[in-house]
Amino acid sequence: APADQQVSGSEVTGTTCTDTSVAFNTHDTNVAILGICGGIAGSIQKCGGSPTSTTGQSGTSKFTLDATDAGSTINISKGRWERCVKAAQITCPKGAFDSTCVGGATTGDVKFSLAAA
Repeated sequence: APADQQVSGSEVTGTTCTDTSVAFNTHDTNVAILGICGGIAGSIQKCGGSPTSTTGQSGTSKFTLDATDAGSTINISKGRWERCVKAAQITCPKGAFDSTCVGGATTGDVKFSLAAA
């Protein structure tokens, strides 16, 4: 579970709170975390399919991920992705945000956002 992940905050850069008034359902957000890349729940340990962008949505919680480098694809591990979300939530504990996960792609990083669907 994401709650088990220990983070320092250095897992992400450039975190910006975009709308602190949005009240996301924690369960929906956790389901959306595992919804990226066509689903990474259960035994799946990383993003498959080599997408350049992907989304994960449940209820009103929607994550959008994009590889930062042209021609790069997202191959982020489940653990890294969960830590990146938790690290961004240190800066933005409530509401919507934009951030960048350090690494997680074939080259460069992975920009991501949590916004209301």
